[in-house]
Amino acid sequence: METTVLLKTVLVPIHRDGWPFIGVFAAIALGLAYVAQPLGWLGLALTAWCTYFFRNPDRVTPARPGLVVSPADGVVQLVDWAPPPAELGMGDAPRNRVAVFMNVFNVHVNRIPCDGTVAAASYRPGKFVNASLDKASEFNERQSLRIGLADGRDLACVQIAGLIARRIRCDVGNGTPVKAGQRFGLIRFGSRLDIYLPEGVAPLVALGQRTIAGETVIADLNSDEPARAGEVR
Repeated sequence: METTVLLKTVLVPIHRDGWPFIGVFAAIALGLAYVAQPLGWLGLALTAWCTYFFRNPDRVTPARPGLVVSPADGVVQLVDWAPPPAELGMGDAPRNRVAVFMNVFNVHVNRIPCDGTVAAASYRPGKFVNASLDKASEFNERQSLRIGLADGRDLACVQIAGLIARRIRCDVGNGTPVKAGQRFGLIRFGSRLDIYLPEGVAPLVALGQRTIAGETVIADLNSDEPARAGEVR
């Protein structure tokens, strides 16, 4: 039993976008090995890292209606108030925003935060400043989704490119029905996801908290619980 669990932890699926990169890294590793064996070992280590980066593990998503789950693995970088991206047509009133920062060692496959339908999808080119900075949400390249909920409310989920990220992949568009925890995209390499919650919904994660995409609950649409505080222990 323990062996099976270990194998599932190590031998996880690889996202299809990763195979071309893994192939390039492997070819470079062979070339380096031909030049000098120590360089070949370095190339092998880099190939292993590339494979690790594109891992695409299954997740167990809480199934209760109304829960909003994290769209990304990473660390809660911001919990604040901000207006959603203007291109989504959600108005300029500030909403509770949760920003999750992914470093190059996190799983980078992104997941839908809640059940609903994509009401708007918009790509905007931009800069590539450090995604951990607040200004990244305004100036960086981004792919934004407006998800309409069954009760008429909506929320926004925004993929933001980072300092060394140069490609955002989004596999859903206008009118696509989506489920919480569903895979919908990927960002290469190091980036951030912002969630703009509906009016009156408070975030249930704290600054600095680590999140798991598709599993960590970041809000409850059916609860009037106030925002949670956190402390390092």
